[in-house]
Amino acid sequence: MGSPKHQFTREELKYLSLLAEKYPTIQDVCTEIINLQATLNLPKGTEHFMSDLHGEYEAFYHILNNCSGVIREKVDLLFEGSMSISERSEFCTLIYYPEQKLSMFRKSVRDPRERDEWYKSTLYRLIDLCKLLSSKYPRAKVRRALPPEYSYIIDELLHAQPDEDNNQLVYHQKIIDTILSIDNAEAFIIALSTLIKHLAVDRLHIVGDIFDRGPRADSIMDMLMQCHSVDIEWGNHDILWMGAASGSEACIATVVKNSLAYHNFTSLENGYGISLRPLTLFATDTYPEEDDPAKAALLAISIILFKLEGQIIKRHPEYDMDDRLLLDKIDYSLGQIQLDGQLYLLKNPHFPTVDPRDPYALSDEELSVIRGLKRAFQESERLHRHVQFLYAKGSMYRRFNHNLLFHGCIPLNEDGTLATVTFDGKEMKGRAFMDYSERLARQAYFDNKGLHKQKCCDYMWYLWCGKLSPLFGRAKMTTFERRYLTDPATWEEKKNPYYSHYNSEETCSMILREFDLDTPFSHIINGHVPVKAVEGESPVKANGRLIVIDGGFCKAYQPTTGIAGYTLIYNSHGMRIMSHQSFESTEKAIGENMDIRSHSDVFETEIVRVMVMDTDHGNRVSNKIYDLTLLLLAYRQGVLVPELPETQGYRIPIPLDSDLVD
Repeated sequence: MGSPKHQFTREELKYLSLLAEKYPTIQDVCTEIINLQATLNLPKGTEHFMSDLHGEYEAFYHILNNCSGVIREKVDLLFEGSMSISERSEFCTLIYYPEQKLSMFRKSVRDPRERDEWYKSTLYRLIDLCKLLSSKYPRAKVRRALPPEYSYIIDELLHAQPDEDNNQLVYHQKIIDTILSIDNAEAFIIALSTLIKHLAVDRLHIVGDIFDRGPRADSIMDMLMQCHSVDIEWGNHDILWMGAASGSEACIATVVKNSLAYHNFTSLENGYGISLRPLTLFATDTYPEEDDPAKAALLAISIILFKLEGQIIKRHPEYDMDDRLLLDKIDYSLGQIQLDGQLYLLKNPHFPTVDPRDPYALSDEELSVIRGLKRAFQESERLHRHVQFLYAKGSMYRRFNHNLLFHGCIPLNEDGTLATVTFDGKEMKGRAFMDYSERLARQAYFDNKGLHKQKCCDYMWYLWCGKLSPLFGRAKMTTFERRYLTDPATWEEKKNPYYSHYNSEETCSMILREFDLDTPFSHIINGHVPVKAVEGESPVKANGRLIVIDGGFCKAYQPTTGIAGYTLIYNSHGMRIMSHQSFESTEKAIGENMDIRSHSDVFETEIVRVMVMDTDHGNRVSNKIYDLTLLLLAYRQGVLVPELPETQGYRIPIPLDSDLVD
C-alpha cells in the first residue's frame, strides 16, 4: 500500500493557490526546492557590526570601502607571492576608490599599450578576487549583486573552467580583449570593485548613534541608503533627530543645542537646510554680553530647552523626573540654586527671559524662535528622507542569527533584576518595555492625532534622556549643571546598574532568555559606552556573552579609548574584533595609498563551520522548502492543477509492461 494522501485544509489550499501563481509548473517547484536545499548547505554570509559613528563621515566612508580591513586580508592571501607590498596597497586603494584612482592612472600613463597591459592584469586580478569572495554564495545571489548592464559578461568571467582544449579560457581571454579594444575596461574595473565590496560584507549592522558630534551624519545616511543589506538599532542620538523630525520641540531644541555645543553646523545647515540665523539674531539681542554669536545662540537655545523640558516633566509625572525641574530651584536675586539640599552659586546668573513666577513659560520671542525652527525641521525634505529610512531599517533592538543587538542597555535594578516601569497604567520590563518604546517611537512620526501625537513626541525626548530610558542608560543628563555649576561632583551622570552587571555571564544569559535567545552561541552586542582600550579594557565581556563595540569612532572619544573604533565580524568560522587606528584623510588614502591600520582579535571560533541552515535566513528557506513540498504534493495528488511548461512539448508516457497487448 502507498502512503496515505495528505489531507489539505482550506487555509492550506488558499495559501498554496497563491504560491502556485509564482510556481505554476511541477518543474518550477522542483527546481526551486533543489536550489533552496543547496543554499542551506553553503557557509553563512559575513556580518559586520559597527556603532557610535557620530557623523565621522570620512572615516566611515573608508571603513565601508575597505570592509573593515577584510579586502586587504583577501588581497594579501591571494597575491602575497606575486605582488609587492606597495603593489598590493595600490591595488587595494583602487578597489576602495576606483573612479579616483583610475583618473590618476590616466594622467600618469600615456602610452596606450602600457595602459592596456595594466587594464588587462588588473581585470584578471579583480576577477580572481571576486571568485574567492563569491565562492560561498549561490550564483544567483552573485548575479543579483551585479550592475544589470554588466551582469552577463561578469557572470561569464567569474565562472571560467579549464577544459580539454582550453576552449573556455580562450573564450574568456577574447572577452577581456574585446573589453580593451572598445575602451570599456574602466567601467568593468569599477563594476568589479563594487562587486568585491558587496561580496565581502553580506550584512551591515549599525548598532546606534549615527548623529551628532562629527561633521556629516547626513552623508553617512546617504551612504547607508546605498548599502545592499543594512539594519540600524536606534541610539539615543538617532532617536533625538527622529523626535525632532516628528515635531518634538524639546528634541528640536536639543538637536540645535548639541550642534552649537559641538561647533558643528554642517549637518544642520548645509546638510538639511535648517537656518540658525533667526536664533542667532534673537540671541545677540538678548545676550549682548556674549561677544561670539555662536555662544550667545547656545545660551539662548539652552534656556529655551530647559523650559521645554520642564513643561514635559510637568505633563508626565510618570516619568519620575521632578528632580530635573531646576529653573524653579533658582534664587534669581542671589544667583544661586539649591540641589539636593545644598546651595550652589551659578557661574552666569543672567536669565533675562525667565519669569521667576512662571519659569517654564517661553517668552514671545522664544516662542517665535522655536516655532520657526520647528517649521524648518518639518520642511527639510532630505531630513525626512533620512528619518524615514531610520524607521524603515531601524528598531529599538534586533534578534539576528541568535544574537541580540541594542544600542544602550536593558534597564536593571541594583540587584541585577529587570527594572519595572509603569506607563499608560501598565507595568512592564525587559522586552515588553523595549516593544512599548518602539511602538511609541513609530507613532510619534506616523500618527498625527493631537494629544496622542504630543504624548509620543514627549516620549521621544524621554528616550533621549529619561532616567530609565534603555537608550540613555543614566539616571540624569546634567546639561544644566555642566553649564552653570563649577563643582564637578554635580556633573556626574550615574549609569544604570546594567553597566555594573553586564560583566556577569549569569546576567547576560538572563537578558538573552528574556528575548527568547537562550542558546550557548547567543551574544549581546551593544555600543553607547566607549571601551577604554588604552587602559586595557576588553570589549568582550561576561565570558564572551556580551560584546561592546563602541571603540571611539568619534574623534572626541579617541583619547578615552586609545583607538578609533571597532568592527565586530561574524562569519562562518566565528567572531573576531577589528580594532582600527585613526584615519588621516580621504585625500591621503587615495594619493598615498594610506589605509586604516586594523588589528584582528579572534575570540570565538566555531568547531563546525556555520552554514546558512543555522541562520535566520536558513530558517526562512527551510519554511519555504516545506511550503513548496506541500505545493508539489498538491500538484501530484491532483488537488491543484499545474500548468504545462512553456518550453516543453507533449510527452508520450512510456507504457508499463502490464499495458502491453500481444
